[in-house]
Amino acid sequence: MKYRDEFHDGALCGELSGRIRKLAGNRPLTFMEVCGTHTVSIHRFGIRSLLPETIRLLSGPGCPVCVTSASDIDRAIALASLPGVIVATFGDLFRVPGTFTSLAAERASGRDVRLLYSPLEALQTARENPDKTVVLIGVGFETTTPTLAATVLEARRLNLENFTLMCAMKTIPEALETIIRTPELKVDGFLLPGHLSAVTGTAIYEFITGRYRLACAVTGFEPLDILMGVHSLVRQVVEGKCLIENAYGRAVPAKGNPRAVKVMQEVFEPCDAAWRGIGLIPRSGLRLRPEFSDMDALSRFPLELPPAKEHPACLCGQILRGLKSPEDCPLFGRECLPENPVGACMVSSEGTCAAHFRYGGRT
Repeated sequence: MKYRDEFHDGALCGELSGRIRKLAGNRPLTFMEVCGTHTVSIHRFGIRSLLPETIRLLSGPGCPVCVTSASDIDRAIALASLPGVIVATFGDLFRVPGTFTSLAAERASGRDVRLLYSPLEALQTARENPDKTVVLIGVGFETTTPTLAATVLEARRLNLENFTLMCAMKTIPEALETIIRTPELKVDGFLLPGHLSAVTGTAIYEFITGRYRLACAVTGFEPLDILMGVHSLVRQVVEGKCLIENAYGRAVPAKGNPRAVKVMQEVFEPCDAAWRGIGLIPRSGLRLRPEFSDMDALSRFPLELPPAKEHPACLCGQILRGLKSPEDCPLFGRECLPENPVGACMVSSEGTCAAHFRYGGRT
């Protein structure tokens, strides 16, 4: 309890802010927070006001709903239009626009689209509807993929032949490397996601420090967590170091959760994947291994769809790569609003545009 009291002590945030300012001096520094939850916390708690103006924080591609491609949304919508199919999805994905419509609009028109809180609910839906096929839309990073893997294993144990999974999961390291290699983007270090690292461990980021010589700090989501991460990055840059420092040791073991990783690797294997606004990133997605291919929704229901399109004025892709801010987008706060989102970054509760709109002074 003593630790919790200290953790929430605003005086410690003020003290750490002073240390950061002293360390940074007038040095211009740019850091990227990878996780969407970091983006929300930074805006919600006014973290930028505690940092010197020379430190710039960019939002990265760490919102799984935001990076789900329009083509994947179109596939999910097409599956929902098939007779005898129940599409099961999670809340944030429900309103993400595809080329012409969304799953929310399709349900309003009479399609059987159901919202879940847990992937295991899809198994119960399959058991209750033996005459229909349930398609679970699988999205997420390494944080949530183990639960999808466990769901597949449980479906196999129960011999549920009417359960399928549409794989749209992605992995973070490959996306980070793509961003690092973007010529227009120059960053000095990364604030890395705590909950994802609790699953994977910290070794997956070694290419950032070894190959690209950039500072890394794994951290949590409270104000003091974030400031500790920023302090670590500033200190590393000033001292000329490139390390993976764990500022979230109370939740992130260095080796992560080996059991969760093992389950994930037992069920899924790497594949190329399309990221919204970024494009195709080799080996950044996950698909079912051959022994589970009978549960692959897209194999069971082959689809031929026209190329997906996004709103030509939407800047979600550039925002996800840290090249633009939401305020640069001509749609932000005008045509694109939380109640009428044009881009995925405004839909998700962890989206950069949603965070800017909610906490950036707009009402």
